[in-house]
Amino acid sequence: MQNLDKDPASDKKPTTADLQRSFQRHLQYTLVKDKFTATKADLYLALAYAVRDVLVNRWLDTQQSYYINDSKRVYYISMEFLMGRALGNSLMNLGIMEDWQTALKQMGIDEEELQEQEWDAGLGNGGLGRLAACFLDSMATMSLPAYGYGIRYEYGMFYQKIINGSQAEFPDDWLRYGNPWEFERQEHLHQIKFNGRVQTYQDSNGDTRYSWVDTADVMALAYDFPVPGYGNETVNTMRLWSAKSTRDFELGSFNQGNYIGAVESKMRTENISKVLYPADHMAEGKELRLRQEYFLSSATVQDIFYRFLKKHSNLSLLPEKVAIQLNDTHPTLAIPELMRILLDDKRLGWDEAWQISIRTFAYTNHTILPEALEKWPVTIMERILPRHLQIIYRINELFIQQIIARFPGDNERMRRMSIIGEDGERSVRMAHLAIVGSHSINGVSALHSEILKKDLFHDFYELWPERFNNKTNGITQRRWLKYSNRWLSDLISSSIGDRWVTNLDELKRLIPLAEDSEFREQWMEVKRANKVRLAAYIKTHNCIDVSPDSMFDCQTKRIHEYKRQLLNVLHVITRYNRIKANPDGNFAPRTVIFGGKAAPSYYMAKLIIKLINYVGNVVNNDPDVGDLLKVVFLGNYNVTLAEMIFPASDLSEQISTAGTEASGTGNMKYSLNGALTIGTLDGANIEIMEEVGRDNIFIFGMTAEQVSGLKKAGYNPYDYYFHNTELKLAIDMIGDGSFSREDRNLFKPIVDTILGLDTYLLLADYSSYIMSQDSVDKLYQQPDEWARTSILNTAAMGRFSSDRTISEYAREIWDIKPEKISRHSRRDLY
Repeated sequence: MQNLDKDPASDKKPTTADLQRSFQRHLQYTLVKDKFTATKADLYLALAYAVRDVLVNRWLDTQQSYYINDSKRVYYISMEFLMGRALGNSLMNLGIMEDWQTALKQMGIDEEELQEQEWDAGLGNGGLGRLAACFLDSMATMSLPAYGYGIRYEYGMFYQKIINGSQAEFPDDWLRYGNPWEFERQEHLHQIKFNGRVQTYQDSNGDTRYSWVDTADVMALAYDFPVPGYGNETVNTMRLWSAKSTRDFELGSFNQGNYIGAVESKMRTENISKVLYPADHMAEGKELRLRQEYFLSSATVQDIFYRFLKKHSNLSLLPEKVAIQLNDTHPTLAIPELMRILLDDKRLGWDEAWQISIRTFAYTNHTILPEALEKWPVTIMERILPRHLQIIYRINELFIQQIIARFPGDNERMRRMSIIGEDGERSVRMAHLAIVGSHSINGVSALHSEILKKDLFHDFYELWPERFNNKTNGITQRRWLKYSNRWLSDLISSSIGDRWVTNLDELKRLIPLAEDSEFREQWMEVKRANKVRLAAYIKTHNCIDVSPDSMFDCQTKRIHEYKRQLLNVLHVITRYNRIKANPDGNFAPRTVIFGGKAAPSYYMAKLIIKLINYVGNVVNNDPDVGDLLKVVFLGNYNVTLAEMIFPASDLSEQISTAGTEASGTGNMKYSLNGALTIGTLDGANIEIMEEVGRDNIFIFGMTAEQVSGLKKAGYNPYDYYFHNTELKLAIDMIGDGSFSREDRNLFKPIVDTILGLDTYLLLADYSSYIMSQDSVDKLYQQPDEWARTSILNTAAMGRFSSDRTISEYAREIWDIKPEKISRHSRRDLY
């Protein structure tokens, strides 16, 4: 028994037999199974628990080191974390993947099969959540004292199925079989208040104080997830909050004999952490969304205080030991929550509390779309968070005084900048609150940050230019190349070494190899192998045969009109018409692959999904077309599916209207895996172009300035519709039922939208897009040159590592430094 309980984190490298004993111990004693009764799910859990053992000592050591060294820590608050599967990532970062593969193989178990048993945690909807996950990986790999804070959604984002071409949403019950990677922390339980009223009183010094009373309370229970760094001793923490009813609340109802009512109240209370992003087109959903955001903000700020006060009683030191990064506007209520605690609980004066708060918070903006900038009606906030609304009013009052002092008589500017919006229903502008309450405001690409300064937040930039900066997004090469594209990773490492795993600039050493014909051949062999793997997945899940020799043309991202999946569809239809008109033409065979979810209440986005599938049904079953063109929509796009798509992609579609995409990170993941980009001068596409060179990327369409100029001049979609025969034919086919013969008016709303408003200027960019696609065809028909360009794209991705992004945040915003981890827990647990 001594061998079974051997310290899994000791200095001595465990033998194959040690690993097997650890696996068998968990199978027998943790899961109470043997080889006769164990399912594949049990085998996965036994492996997960064994790997978790290795994490635990490092995790304890990390937290002890931060505490003993009194490190300044950063707290990254996000409504979304798309972490992906934890098992493979842990095996890779701990450097024990091959050891476990060998140990399990000797037992007749396929380690990769066990990885397939893990359910993706649906704790996000897209780039925002995946960016947060990449950042946590980088912070741990760089040994930075950091915590991620979010919500432990019981169901998370919905599970998407495509039924008769339409998106259908089902509960994503990712916790159904438990989660071996989480640790419930019952000692970290925080009271979250809602509703009630504010009571005014005089303290012993005669100062007016406020007390928030008669509240309806919810408890926030912490669940911790380990986040291991790559190749080091650091294991950071992602803490997620789960809503629990208060004991008093339940007992009160039970004691009155109202058992059913008590259960219903408990369920309503715990709804806060049930689902990610409830539909907010209804009042109930809007209110629940606000409750979620405050629940996350309050629990996190209370937890930060709890940790800070363990070592410090001087509250003025808070900004010296704490940095809080707001990932978009969702956690902005953390600002008035911190002020509430400093004012009401810690009894500080306003000026001192406000200076502490501003120096603590930093805000990242992720969108320039007006509808995505959160605004909460005053009437709702007054009822749910009365004390916070008071504090926001006071913040705004003092802020307005600053505006008047700096720009006297400029009432229009004052109206534009006020935290309280007076246009229509009075509302709290959360982005304005975040800017006023933070010492740093950053965009996430060079273009995006310039738009913030020159347009969206220009008034604020004029007032506080020193607060604005850019931090171009990045991705972790460990997840998106080393782990997800192992064949390519092995080829790169065998050619230039593996230092790129922690220093992505090393990929520049691939540039000379782009001229090596043998290396180009190996590069394309890897690409084809990945395409064969994805083709098999498509056959299994979509019942569509696609050729791995065709160009895999991919657009996988959240479905939204500004991302212009519809422009891609117009190209597909145009291409289809060209093939039908000239079946013997010189076309490069293409498989056009879509993936992404539409918000359940977003009618137009869901109709676009339906159009993609209906067009695909016609194209894929037309014998005149054959393998020259296939259209595939992959359902339930998530991190695991992305890990299969990116390595197999040839062409990356990054075609949003210039000036609408803040950054994008899918563009980086595709390029890192050797896909060529067709895109607009939008978001990080511009910086990718600067790195790979204009000759190695397909740029089309208007610039952000041209888009703005066209809209101001008066844009008329019909000018383009009537003057481009191919465009007119494609739109007419959508509208006349060519793809929906059972309901010829099915897609009429799409036609009405693009001919009526065309908000995102699809028709204006169509001609340039088609010409660029023709250039793609020509290059793809030169395999050697395509391979060379593919290698150069990967080689140029050093700038887009999240390690670089995080180093800039740490140095320029958070003022935190790497922390050496000492081995405390291995000497004495008590």
